[in-house]
Amino acid sequence: MSRIVPLGVAMIGYAFMGKAHSNAWRNVASFFDVPAFERKVLVGRDAAQVAGAAAKYGWAESATDWRTVITRDDIDIVDICAPGWMHAEIAIAALEAGKHVLVEKPLANTLAEAEAMTEAARTARERGVQSMVGFNYRGVPALALAKELIAEGRLGTVRHVRASYLQDWLADPETPMSWRLRAETAGTGALGDIASHAIDQIQHLTGESVIEATGVLRTFVTQRPGSDGMEDVTVDDAAWATLGLTGGVGASVEASRVAAGRKNSLQIEIYGTRGALTFDLESINELHFLDATLPAREQGFSRVLVTEPEHPYLDAWWPQGHVIGWEHTFTHQIRDFLTAISTGTAHSPSFEEGLQVQRVLAAVEESAKNKSTITPVPRGLTTPAPKTVPGTDVQAAHAALVPSRK
Repeated sequence: MSRIVPLGVAMIGYAFMGKAHSNAWRNVASFFDVPAFERKVLVGRDAAQVAGAAAKYGWAESATDWRTVITRDDIDIVDICAPGWMHAEIAIAALEAGKHVLVEKPLANTLAEAEAMTEAARTARERGVQSMVGFNYRGVPALALAKELIAEGRLGTVRHVRASYLQDWLADPETPMSWRLRAETAGTGALGDIASHAIDQIQHLTGESVIEATGVLRTFVTQRPGSDGMEDVTVDDAAWATLGLTGGVGASVEASRVAAGRKNSLQIEIYGTRGALTFDLESINELHFLDATLPAREQGFSRVLVTEPEHPYLDAWWPQGHVIGWEHTFTHQIRDFLTAISTGTAHSPSFEEGLQVQRVLAAVEESAKNKSTITPVPRGLTTPAPKTVPGTDVQAAHAALVPSRK
């Protein structure tokens, strides 16, 4: 009788997202029926720090050279939790090496890099290699339920969507510099970091694609303390966009990392001809639903506590009424990715969907640069992306993997 060989997993990056993903890899098999796997190796530049993280998070070993790790025969999956400007080189190399790839959002820092990654994923998929981008809020049961209700026609024809993602971790002007505040490493600020989640949800929930955008970007704190004195902040603190989608749907997006008092508030409102839905990540287990087909005297938003076994993902967790949290979204993400690998079926969110979000981000950025003119969302390929980001040392970037907000 042949023995089933577990899938070998390597993860690159061990800071904030590395911790969140490690927690998911540790727990997923305890609750979901997934193919066997082993947490083989955690990768980072600083040998002592990554070794400590590997021991703490339950990885069998640590390493400092991701290029060597992705060529190993015992590695089948590469989970990329490194900063965005490293995504393209690592993901393309891993896919070409025949490894299944999960990469944190946004897909890349530039549209050209995202296009190159998507083409590599398409080619790899023809060889049975799976890939997925980590929009972890697809794994929020309340939002998954919202998707089901919309698909069932409970809202009728969706007319418009309001989405905001507000945080306050940069509200204090004395908060020090990090890689997330430099354009050369982060690409954009609140736009790519958190507005990307809102844009993904708008397109995913409605089933429509953004085709045009107007945008405004603002940087309120232009300098922050760095290791050698004050440094210029070269990304946005907040972003606003008005979006036009296929199907005649309109949407608005607001994102800020300087919204005092808002800790991690992704709010989504969806309005249709037969009803409406509202959601706030700070009340992650709740979805509010309005059935507009009822007589006016009976209408009103009802609170649905999304904790029943009949709700998405929740048959694996606790008895009804027992809430789950933010960290569970990553467990659901790993579950979905492992299921895609075991079934050989591409899973959403795909690199193609990540590329579409990247196109919207690029259009918002271009619109803001041009003083908020209506900007078409680009279609098709633009220019090829280099596999190495010019002027950067990918290995050295592991030194920048300091804890920061997603």
